[in-house]
Amino acid sequence: MTLLLLSIAGALGCCVRYVLEYIVRRNHPTSRPWATVAANALGTGIAGYAAYRLVGSADAQLHAIVLTGFCGGLTTFSSALAIPVILQREHHWGYSVALITTTPLLCAGMFVVGMSLAH
Repeated sequence: MTLLLLSIAGALGCCVRYVLEYIVRRNHPTSRPWATVAANALGTGIAGYAAYRLVGSADAQLHAIVLTGFCGGLTTFSSALAIPVILQREHHWGYSVALITTTPLLCAGMFVVGMSLAH
C-alpha cells in the first residue's frame, strides 16, 4: 500500500511541476529555467516543513510518501544540472554559472524556511 501511495504522491508532485512549468512559460516565454528553479525551491521548502514535522513520527510511511513521493516528484535534480549545460551550449554562460551556484543555496535556504515555518 505504501508503494501505491508513494507512486501517487510522486505523480502528483510531477504534475504540480508540469503545471508550474506551463504557467511560467505561457506567461513568460523564455529559455530561462525559472519554473524549474521555483519547483526545486518550493519542493525543498515543503521538504523542510515536512521533515521537521515528521521527525520522530511513528508513521514512517507518511514520511516516505511526502518526502520521497511528493517532494521527489516535484523537485528535479537532473534538470537542475542539465539546464545549465544547455544554457552553456547556447552561449549563455552567465545564466549557467548563476544557476549552478544559486540553486543549491536557494534550495538550502528554502529548506531552512520550511523547517522554521514548521517550528
